[in-house]
Amino acid sequence: MSDVARIFTEEYGRAVSVLVRVFGDIDIAEEAVQDAFATAVLRWPVDGLPPSPAGWIITTARNRAVDRLRREAHREDKHAQAALLHARDDVGEEGGPVRDDRLRLIFTCCHPALGQAARVALTLRLLGGLSTADIARAFLVPEATMAQRLVRAKGKIRDAGIPYRVPSEADLPDRLRAVLAVVYLVFNEGYSAVDRDDLCAEAIRLGRLLAELMPDEPEVVGLLALMLLTRSRQAARVTPSGDLVLLADQDRGLWDAALVAEGRALVRACLRRGRPGPYQIQAAVNAVHSEAPTDWWQVVTLYDQLMAVAPSPVVALNRAVAVAEVDGPDAALALVDALDLDGYHLFHAVRADLLRRLGRSAEADAAYEAALARTENRAERELLGRKRG
Repeated sequence: MSDVARIFTEEYGRAVSVLVRVFGDIDIAEEAVQDAFATAVLRWPVDGLPPSPAGWIITTARNRAVDRLRREAHREDKHAQAALLHARDDVGEEGGPVRDDRLRLIFTCCHPALGQAARVALTLRLLGGLSTADIARAFLVPEATMAQRLVRAKGKIRDAGIPYRVPSEADLPDRLRAVLAVVYLVFNEGYSAVDRDDLCAEAIRLGRLLAELMPDEPEVVGLLALMLLTRSRQAARVTPSGDLVLLADQDRGLWDAALVAEGRALVRACLRRGRPGPYQIQAAVNAVHSEAPTDWWQVVTLYDQLMAVAPSPVVALNRAVAVAEVDGPDAALALVDALDLDGYHLFHAVRADLLRRLGRSAEADAAYEAALARTENRAERELLGRKRG
């Protein structure tokens, strides 16, 4: 990975967050940061890496934005005049309950004026610089649909002046659900992509900040525990050649013991509060998996609890996987076939595995083909191809 690509991965979200705070305009911030990185592509290989690459990007982007606004203000563009007036010379930290720029941007984008899906999609775009195609894949929707959703969200934020408002402490609890969804989607995007561990690290960093900011919210702690326990298996889930290794086949000796211990301690702390929510229960499932052999009865019980508080076809699919270990593949297949998840590749992958275990090879191969047709992830495609035989 080149220096520019690495700095883009590490700093794009922070740079956009700072520029949004300074100019109060998402489009200006995004365009200026992208221009700065385009300049870096030309300058850095010749001039060398600056002492503070992130500071260089932010300063260059700010200067580009100011130049643009002055040109537009000269043409009596009232919006440009307003943005130029809003801009400040310093780009230091702002006060308030949320002092981290990226975390504050998430809270800002998770305004009640936006729908839940728009909040998550927009924050993924601004925070991690994810492409529209990447976000569409995370949402299981066509790229064109996601592009329209992002344009509408930006328009609504611009019309409502939402970026100009830093959430007050009283606003934080109401926006928490969407914020947690954003952080978890960022984590999952990094985890499923295999080569975007930076996104996993960023999501965990944000999770720690949230836990520090809102220590009395058990779902915040539950999400942090879930991410830590999931990431603890990172070294074991991929071979040196990049092949995925399923949980049952992983070398537990490669799991990160410190992350496992921290995650399990957080799960125990959540359970003591007696206010179970979706993230706490999913973290508990992962905590059960962290002890060998897996207690599948306990996993099924936890998924029953998860279906009670946050039912969804994907949760039902995961429950069916656990049921297969308790009651056998026949019982699990009946549950899977009742689900409406035709567009989800893991639905077909689970169904294929159950059919294979039942000796129905031709049907299993057809299901693997259906799964392959619904994912573009290289590592997942290679795993499905190997299992298809």
